[in-house]
Amino acid sequence: MSTGAETKVVLNDEEQYSIWPADRDNPSGWYDAGFSGTKDECLEHIERVWTDMRPKSLREAMDSE
Repeated sequence: MSTGAETKVVLNDEEQYSIWPADRDNPSGWYDAGFSGTKDECLEHIERVWTDMRPKSLREAMDSE
C-alpha cells in the first residue's frame, strides 16, 4: 500500500487499533474507528489516541484487583 492510498483506522473488541485499506471490507472482528486518511495520517491518529497498549480485558482485570 502506498502512503497516498486511502486508509482507515479499525478497532477490535479489545480496543486495539490497526490500519486497513479504506476500499476493503474490515477483517473479521474489526470495526471502523471513525478516522480515515493517508497511511501516515492514520498512524499519527493511532499514536495520539492509543495511549494504553494493554488489551481492554487486561486493563479491566488489573483495575478490579
